[in-house]
Amino acid sequence: MSLLSDLINLNLSESTEKIVAEYIWVGGSGMDLRSKARTLPGPVSDPAKLPKWNYDGSSTDQAPGDDSEVILYGVFFLLLYLFENSPQAIFKDPFRRGNNILVICDVYTPAGEPLPTNKRYDAAKIFSHPDVAAEEPWYGIEQEYTLLQKDVNWPLGWPLGGFPGPQGPYYCGTGADKAYGRDIVDAHYKACIYAGINISGINGEVMPGQWEFQVGPSVGISAGDEVWAARYILERITEMAGVIVSFDPKPIPGDWNGAGAHSNYSTKSMRDEGGYEVIKKAIEKLGLRHKEHIAAYGEGNERRLTGRHETADINTFSWGVANRGSSIRVGRDTEKNGKGYFEDRRPASNMDPYVVTSMIAETTILWKP
Repeated sequence: MSLLSDLINLNLSESTEKIVAEYIWVGGSGMDLRSKARTLPGPVSDPAKLPKWNYDGSSTDQAPGDDSEVILYGVFFLLLYLFENSPQAIFKDPFRRGNNILVICDVYTPAGEPLPTNKRYDAAKIFSHPDVAAEEPWYGIEQEYTLLQKDVNWPLGWPLGGFPGPQGPYYCGTGADKAYGRDIVDAHYKACIYAGINISGINGEVMPGQWEFQVGPSVGISAGDEVWAARYILERITEMAGVIVSFDPKPIPGDWNGAGAHSNYSTKSMRDEGGYEVIKKAIEKLGLRHKEHIAAYGEGNERRLTGRHETADINTFSWGVANRGSSIRVGRDTEKNGKGYFEDRRPASNMDPYVVTSMIAETTILWKP
């Protein structure tokens, strides 16, 4: 095993200028992360200088898989490279290290049409709008997730077929009977910092086996890029640890907290003097489009937004200062200072950050009721 570790940790820069670029994209479900690697002749820091690439569309339900080499032989070569990966954001690779990189991509057909799962495309259009760009939208995404024991899909640290003690001591808790999986969480934290992701913190969550990391403040489209990159790194680390990471918004039914992706948001006008009035007008707009936002805020969110466990009811829009049971929470400092940010507590843990961040910007800045 020591030889295997030595080979994995080989420093390529000692013998070659070549690097490995891991191309990462979102698969057909809208939540499954896919990736594959290619060798490049030397270090790259600008996504525009990375070559476009492609992958097998038949493996993402784009072409029949049975007997494809025979019946669909001619068609198969048309569909084999159906999707093109367009490099968009580069991060340092914490796994291969050195000059090797992780590349966040979006996907298109050969004709240049974005795929339905390419949520980055529409988000980029919104964030490039002059009115949105002028407001410099900032985001802080609180990504909650649950660590599950492999093969049994039961939270880490929970007795098999049983339950731990009631919620209470686990939130930001310490100790072998309260914090399960801290080694994974810390490894992820440091790997994200190494990669260049603007990760701002971590903490244990209310349900045992559940954790949270925060990304931000990030400006515009970069918030989505960084959340997806952080999710990819977490998936890789849990893969190595033999643990499953779940982004299900309610992984355990009953009297247990769900998992969300609370989205903190501000614009330049909100951060300037008099910003509190801008915030209240923005919240009013969000209330008018509550149903549209809920529909785009993640699958299975109705199991989480019940009006209990620090959530608002999914069918009712509300806001309040320091109220974690409301749809939108305004911090006490924001109220006191008369400017700042607010928190949209509705997004589920499995939301698409491109969708949520761009939709909040579109509703609060561009939409005219």
